[in-house]
Amino acid sequence: MNNYITIVLLFLATAYSPSVVGQQIDTIAIKKPMDFLSFISAVGRENVAYAAARFDLDIAQAEIQTAGIFPDPELGFGWFNNGERRMKMGYGFTSEMTWTLELGGKRKARVNLARDQHELTSYLLDDYFRNLRADATIAYLRAIQNRQLLVVQLNSYQQLSQLAASDSIRYQLGVISQVDARQSKLEAGASLNEVYAAEAQYNMAISALSLLIGDSDRDLPVEPQGDLLNFDRTFNLQELITSALNNRADLKAALQSKNVSASVLRLARANRALDLGLTLGGTYSSYARNAIAPTPAFTTVNAGLSIPLKFSNGRSGELPAARYASLQGEQLYRQTELEVRTSVVQAFYAYQSAGKQVRQFDRGLLSEALAILDGKVYSYKRGETSLLELLNAQRTYNEVQQGYYQALYGYAEALVELERASGIWDINF
Repeated sequence: MNNYITIVLLFLATAYSPSVVGQQIDTIAIKKPMDFLSFISAVGRENVAYAAARFDLDIAQAEIQTAGIFPDPELGFGWFNNGERRMKMGYGFTSEMTWTLELGGKRKARVNLARDQHELTSYLLDDYFRNLRADATIAYLRAIQNRQLLVVQLNSYQQLSQLAASDSIRYQLGVISQVDARQSKLEAGASLNEVYAAEAQYNMAISALSLLIGDSDRDLPVEPQGDLLNFDRTFNLQELITSALNNRADLKAALQSKNVSASVLRLARANRALDLGLTLGGTYSSYARNAIAPTPAFTTVNAGLSIPLKFSNGRSGELPAARYASLQGEQLYRQTELEVRTSVVQAFYAYQSAGKQVRQFDRGLLSEALAILDGKVYSYKRGETSLLELLNAQRTYNEVQQGYYQALYGYAEALVELERASGIWDINF
């Protein structure tokens, strides 16, 4: 009888192989395998939001050219009539060209301000990509984690399905009670629901990757490659802080913002200088045939200079506003520097903590949970352990596996956040 039961159970184990069970899972079959470096490269090339942000640099470059433009001259024409019909005094034409001569270095101040703003835009764009790269990496890691969690749930379902099939035969043979057989079947069904939930999480994660690379081909989502191992690094906190202060694009942007404020202040001072109005014109008067005072035709040329009376300089708020903005830029830079230091310290300790959690699993938690599960399965088949004890061991093993992959993901994510905060990047897997 025992040999017969063993043969039947072996047959069921073969029938419920992973290939057969896997056919019941409605996963997306066709995907585009893409390794991490190819994915990050695609993000830099194809991300739509980043492509839109790059136009800011072109706009800033165009504004430099605009700032260097001299004031346009103005050309005017006129016609006059001295009563030709009645008094025979003739008629004439006038022409005049006026141009504003800017003094006080206004054009130079505008160009310098536009150049500083262009450099600020460049730093802001670098910082945008720094955050985009880190966010894309975390999304890629999350997809790998969700795939591994799906595998955990799928393996658990396969084991419970095999157990349910085995218990059904054992019940028919009178080895176990009907309650135990029904409980095994119920647990297998509940496990399948967990597989569906894990599958949905994985599909949503890979869909997010397609968004990051601007992929409109939704029938071929990205399939991440690699695992969550090899994220162990050794760092010195003070060196990380120094690196952040030297390399963080947002800190460079804050420093450049101070330069922009100083350029705005110089432009405000230059705008207080007087501008000269230059005028050059000519007048033509026709022959006057008046009997009393006949006058031959003649042409006159005139040149002029106008000086504005800038009474508004005494009440202008532009200069004080620019001065306050410059002082504000100093404080904002100090605040940004403090935030950079704090973010590095926090990310460093978070990475250290995540590493301790991973090493805790590496000390034998997984192997111990698996050994307990194998022992419970063996004892259950011999009738020495209850079904409830076996199911508890199975749940414990699943939770330990899930905790392990979540810890690996947390460790990898902490490394990304630490390198994001420190202004360095050497992640590759």
